[in-house]
Amino acid sequence: MAKLQIHLLLLLLLACLCNELAVAKSSSSAIYTSRKEDIKFIRCGICEEIAKELSRQVKKKRDELHPKKLTELQIIDVAENICNLKREEGDWILRLDIVEEGDALKLAQQNEGGECRTECKTIERACKEVMGDHDTDLAEFIFKGGEGQRAALTNLLCKDLSKACVGKTPSVPKDRVAGEPFVPKSSKDAEMERLMRSMSDMPGAPGMKMYSKEDLMGMRGNFGAEDEDEDEDEDEGDDDIRTIAKASNLAGLKGKQAAQTGWKEHATTLVKSALQKTNHLLFKGSEIFVKWVADIKDVIAKKLGVDSEVKSRPRKSKQVEL
Repeated sequence: MAKLQIHLLLLLLLACLCNELAVAKSSSSAIYTSRKEDIKFIRCGICEEIAKELSRQVKKKRDELHPKKLTELQIIDVAENICNLKREEGDWILRLDIVEEGDALKLAQQNEGGECRTECKTIERACKEVMGDHDTDLAEFIFKGGEGQRAALTNLLCKDLSKACVGKTPSVPKDRVAGEPFVPKSSKDAEMERLMRSMSDMPGAPGMKMYSKEDLMGMRGNFGAEDEDEDEDEDEGDDDIRTIAKASNLAGLKGKQAAQTGWKEHATTLVKSALQKTNHLLFKGSEIFVKWVADIKDVIAKKLGVDSEVKSRPRKSKQVEL
């Protein structure tokens, strides 16, 4: 039982650390939006990139599953998320840069992912507009043997379905304001985003949710004062679990201080502060989680006609001294 409590505590502390660093760093960063007026210049180019990336990702997933067969539902999952920057399937967008060539805009492939600023947001929006609701049609085509037929897949998406490459692409006006330069993303930022993304579907983390930097900035002012003491509510199992998940985000209130004096230097201090605020809730939730596991074991033991080992064990925990 002690191991379960330790695992739960470490999981919540890790979530707290990820949210804290993301909030602290984003508090001093600008929020970038897409340039809608540029989309018409890159629709055809982004459509061709989508077809290429779909083929590549489906082949990779098929190779990973071998000798098992790739299902149509798994292909649909790839197609649904190909334009989603919050999912691994959308990482390819971060490696594209919009460059001017004469009176046209081209998509230049980079060796590494970059910071997602205005051009990145523009590419993401163009991708979503081109894909529309064609994911199932594309998945069906690929499942029936179109994976290795990139030209046919490109024609299906770019000419038959989205019409992105039908007609002549308009010329870029001479007075168009140039976009920002491509800025490679630091390895630390990339690792932090991968960690947060991997935690979004992690089992055993009740109420856990991954937020983008923009989401976190919008949330920072929404948390109220300190949570009220809930020590008397011993039977509010589900509510207490949700309270713990909320408490792991309370460290976001410290984002402004971190932005002023350096988020890296304050990471340890802020996480400790968050732990102090949520200490009693963490162990209260741990007790609820342990009781839930014990109840399940009791039911299984009864069905099997054996005694449950969990019944006779005391369920006590101690708070961590900081």
